[in-house]
Amino acid sequence: MNSALAFVLMAGASGVALAQGAFPTKPVKVIVTFTAGGAADFTARLVGDKLTDIWKQQVVVENRIGAGGNIGVEAVFRSPADGYTLLLASSAQPINVALYPKLPFDLFRDFAPVALAASAPMAIAVHPRVKENTLQEFVALLRSSPGKVSYATCGVATAHHFAFEIFKFQTKTFALHIPYRGCAAAVVDTVAGQIDTVISSLNTLLPHQNSGKLKILAITSKTRSPSAPNLPTFRESGVSELKDYDSSIYYGFMAPAATPKEVLAKMERDIRTVVAMPEVVQRIASGGMEVSFATGAEMGALMRADAEKVKAIVEYAGIKPE
Repeated sequence: MNSALAFVLMAGASGVALAQGAFPTKPVKVIVTFTAGGAADFTARLVGDKLTDIWKQQVVVENRIGAGGNIGVEAVFRSPADGYTLLLASSAQPINVALYPKLPFDLFRDFAPVALAASAPMAIAVHPRVKENTLQEFVALLRSSPGKVSYATCGVATAHHFAFEIFKFQTKTFALHIPYRGCAAAVVDTVAGQIDTVISSLNTLLPHQNSGKLKILAITSKTRSPSAPNLPTFRESGVSELKDYDSSIYYGFMAPAATPKEVLAKMERDIRTVVAMPEVVQRIASGGMEVSFATGAEMGALMRADAEKVKAIVEYAGIKPE
């Protein structure tokens, strides 16, 4: 190899390395599959604002809703795999893997998890007239009165619906599902006594627990919530079938699968930095959530496990998307 050719090749390699190290060199778009103002949108904008400061490039959030979130996911799937279009993924994505067998993309083949950022535990609450005060007592009620207890959720095939169905599946109990169009209506009707039991996000139930209008029996996450450390988890209920129970709503970032590994690694590192910022921790907590950083590999494993768990429940309970 002559010296001129060697110089050209070395210069080219240096140019590639420089380009990779300089990411991003233009604005980055994050597609959110939920409407503005919700927890997913909040997470995307909060993390995006801090990444804008780190990257010196604008991170723009775009809400792309429809088809249970699949329209937004497909938009990212069809985007260039260069790191400039990301998906704000959530626990809804593995649910959709189970619900929609003929999607135009494969969540686990066509996407690369970047990092998990935040999560929100759910909780089961009952109206004060219900005499049961613990989840163990509630399970005993379901077993003694199969089909006579109704529970409200935020809608069919939502994370809340599946959390309760997994609970029923593991305890071999039965309760009648009353789906609402949104969490607010489900909680309001339970507070009003029109229904006895509701499962919703912890932050929507805590104010009513604090005012005595609802009794929270247990939360769904693996560990207790910093926002309500006195509330036990399902695992702590004393019900042996629930000793490994874990179900939370989580939010993280994904990119098209062919995105360069160096870019994925940089984004993972920078998201880790963002969610460790005290201001971000405080703002996530004030939004009723918790920082739940996980690496891309850990996030992918979680989503795969959730998809398999939900598939079993879809088949067992015959759940279909609305």
